[in-house]
Formats: sequence, C-alpha cells, structure tokens
Amino acid sequence: MTAFLLAALFLVLAAEFINGWTDAPNAIATVVSTDTLPLPLAVPMAVILNIAGALTGTAVAATIGKGIVTTSSVTVPAIAAAMASIIAWGAFAAYKGLPISKSHSLLAGLAGAAVAGGGFGALLSSGWAKVVIGMLASIIAGFGIAYLIGKIIITFASDASPNRAKIGFDAAHILTAGSMAFAHGMNDGQKFIGIFTLVLVLGGTLQSFVIPWWVIILCGVTMGLGTSLGGWKIIRTIGKKMVSIKPWQGFAATAAGSFTIIIASVFGIPLSTTHTITTAIAGASSARRISDVRWSVFVGIFQGWLLTFPVCGVLAFTAALIANRLFV
Repeated sequence: MTAFLLAALFLVLAAEFINGWTDAPNAIATVVSTDTLPLPLAVPMAVILNIAGALTGTAVAATIGKGIVTTSSVTVPAIAAAMASIIAWGAFAAYKGLPISKSHSLLAGLAGAAVAGGGFGALLSSGWAKVVIGMLASIIAGFGIAYLIGKIIITFASDASPNRAKIGFDAAHILTAGSMAFAHGMNDGQKFIGIFTLVLVLGGTLQSFVIPWWVIILCGVTMGLGTSLGGWKIIRTIGKKMVSIKPWQGFAATAAGSFTIIIASVFGIPLSTTHTITTAIAGASSARRISDVRWSVFVGIFQGWLLTFPVCGVLAFTAALIANRLFV
C-alpha cells in the first residue's frame, strides 16, 4: 500500500471514531437525562449495540460507496482531504456541544471532493434522491411518530398508577434506547464502511466494490471505541437544555427514532441519526405541551444543521482541489 492510501484509510477510521464519539449521545441522551439508566451502564450498552448494528448489512454502505458520486471523479488524496475536513468540523462541533449531523458532514465532504475532481456532473442523482428522502424522513417521521406515540400514551396511560407506569416505561425506555444504538450502527456505521471500501477500490487493493468482512469488523469496532468515550456535552444540549423529559417521553422518542432509522437502513437510505433523534425528542415533548420544548435551543441546533452541508462541502472541495493538484 502507498503512503497516501494508508493515510486515507487512517483518516476514514479517524472520522468513524469521531462519529461514534459524537453520536453516542444520540442513543442514550434520553435514558441518561431521565435517570432511567446510569451512565456507567448506558455507555457499554451503546458501544455493544453500535458495533452489532454496523455488522448487520451493507445496503447503506453500498449507497455511500458507489451511489453518491462517480468513482472516476475522486482520488485517494481527495478522499483523505475530505475526511480531514469533516474531522475538523466534527471535533469543533463536539467541543461546542452542538449536535450536528456527521452523516451530512460525510455526504457534503464526499460531494465536495467529487466536484473538485469532476464538476457537478460527478454527483449521482439516484443516490442523492435517497439522501433527500433520508433528510425528510429524519425530520418529519422522527417528530411525527414520536408525537403520535406520546399522544397515545397520554390518552391510554394517564390514569395508570404513577409507580407502576414508571417501572413499565423505564423498562421500555431502556429497550428502545438499545434499539436506537443498534439503529445508529446500522446506518452511520455503514456509511464509513462504504467510504473505506471506496478508498480500497481507488487505491487498487480491490478490483470492484465488494465489501470485505474485515472492513465491516474494523469500522464497526472503531466506531464502538469512539462511542465508549462519548460526547457528553451533546447529552446536556439535547437531553437537558432543549427539553426536560420524562421516561415515557424518552421511550416515545427512542422508539420513533430507532424505527425510522432501521427502516431507512434496510432500504439503503442514509439519514442523519442526529436529526432523527433530536426531532423525535422534540416531538415526544410537544405531545404534552408545545411549550415544553425550548425552541430557542432547537433553533440553535437547527442552525448548526444548516451550516454543516455548506461548511463541509466548501472545506472538502478546497482541500481536495489542493490535494489533487499537489499529489495526483
């Protein structure tokens, strides 16, 4: 392997590690914020189920690796430059406690690198149609399903004994928080598996886009290690500052979020787990009262989402343009 190929593969793994680090709160923010599960137990659960989710299939990996941009438009140095760009943005957002979408960072970075090498014709419309579907699903389905579950709970469980209801919802909440961690691995974990495989193809190590078993394991474990550290500032942002939720609302949010992500993953649709769980938390909180959501905090989070695509796209485009001219 050349030095550039090794560097690019390392940067993909570094981005995967940061993805696990910053997205860990997506699965366990509600279960920790509501004191349903203590942090020392929530973290290992998220780590194990994140890894398990990443090992379940390759539909999303295939979409990312060969369905978003043309292979001829990207080079190994360009991919390395794009990964460095999204790592920088992800680390900055984590430092600020801003739950940006690492999925959108990756997509924007890949798009920027491709446009630098092949113009806008390098973007594949079929893959980007899936991206748009994922964007809509993460926001509309995340909020809507959580809101609906919340309303059903209010209607049918409002007269239940508080102690018995809490025990039941605590158990259900732990189960759906686990499914959220698993779903995160199914979607976000696979995205970097796709990029890692693409780099192997570009570097000549693989002759075609066929994902080796060891790539799946390597990327899954790397994300799990990142998850074990966790970006706990983000837990405070979405689990404390934006809302103050009860276990039944946490259950509604994680049930809606995990359902949306798992269905999307089966069909190879890359979506943002951050967007999905954040809007689901807002939906579950709104089921009781719209004013339960601190919308000023939500707007701040939304602004971070809006910045991600242009910032990462421009950073990756510039870095890839320079890398291509210097090293290709």
